[in-house]
Amino acid sequence: MKALVLGGGGREHALVRALSLDPGVTDIHCAPGNPGISELAENHVINVTDGLAVTELAARIRAELVVIGPEAPLVAGVADALRERGIPVFGPDREAARLEGSKAFAKEVMEAAGVPTAKARVCRSAGQVSEALDEFGAPYVVKNDGLAAGKGVVVTDGTTVVPLQPAQDFKRAYDGDQGPNTGGMGAYAPLPWAPAGLVDQVMESVVRPTLQEMNRRGTRYQGLLYVGLALTSKGPRVVEFNARFGDPETQVVLDRLATPIGAVLQATDTSGLKGIGSLQWKPGAAVTVVVSAENYPGDPVKGDAIGGLDAANAVEGAYVLHAGTSWSGARDVVSSGGRVLSVVGTGADLARARESAYAAVSRIELRGSFHRTDIAERAAADL
Repeated sequence: MKALVLGGGGREHALVRALSLDPGVTDIHCAPGNPGISELAENHVINVTDGLAVTELAARIRAELVVIGPEAPLVAGVADALRERGIPVFGPDREAARLEGSKAFAKEVMEAAGVPTAKARVCRSAGQVSEALDEFGAPYVVKNDGLAAGKGVVVTDGTTVVPLQPAQDFKRAYDGDQGPNTGGMGAYAPLPWAPAGLVDQVMESVVRPTLQEMNRRGTRYQGLLYVGLALTSKGPRVVEFNARFGDPETQVVLDRLATPIGAVLQATDTSGLKGIGSLQWKPGAAVTVVVSAENYPGDPVKGDAIGGLDAANAVEGAYVLHAGTSWSGARDVVSSGGRVLSVVGTGADLARARESAYAAVSRIELRGSFHRTDIAERAAADL
């Protein structure tokens, strides 16, 4: 099949890489892509939130699958536009994507479905916020109802759901979970500490009830539903839903996936997941470490040259995925975002995967950059 991936970050590079390893995928395009992705796919410069522009590109290249990476095109209804043209797409339509696009809507659905989650109050004024905080008492969390650019656990075709391997990410900027929250500084899979039966428990108490409630409302959910969890003494509690693959969790989850991904993603749009069956996973582990630009997550420094990419990719068991990169006028690769690279290490276990990842990170040259040194450290030490 011919595939088009929307997006230009580390998640999309991981998706393009996985598709490139699928013998059933013959041609890959990406919009807008990045320098790393260009080695595997043809890049196109379009506005990925413009449904008409996306459908015109998909039709022109005769795409048989469009994979929507970021959340913004989903909330903008790009999947709706593609389905109206009869083009298979991986990603929920605008209404279903409200599970990520509106935290109030997600809480409403969870409450109706009986999904375990924290108590919440929807407030529309500063006065209502003050009243709610007084009622709850500390500690509490205040969230904007809209997109916050946040995480995958299951793929679903509206009826059938198939679990992906769980992963853990690291949100704080610095070692020891210190510093400000970020989009994610690293991740690993599998989770050796996960309670037995965790995936089955989440499927039965969270995923299936949520999809049943969405179907009851006449809103078919197709694509990926990411379940962000807090594991408490009373069991898993849902923190949030995302309507697409997470970043940097995707980088390690797709690395572990042995089942060719193209047919799986396409099946979500054709009610064909039942025919796919359970997914197969590679033995061993994967760890990804994010190399971030100076000042991230504030106002990151951009435009600095990146060196050592070939040397990093030459490390056994490791490879580099581009996230916030672009070309300079001389076609040199430079930084263009906060999270610049995702360096993935693989191995027979987490300890060896960490060694590969950090050996590759040590080859990267980017002025002022930083990374966490403790990704998966505790999990590897406990093995």
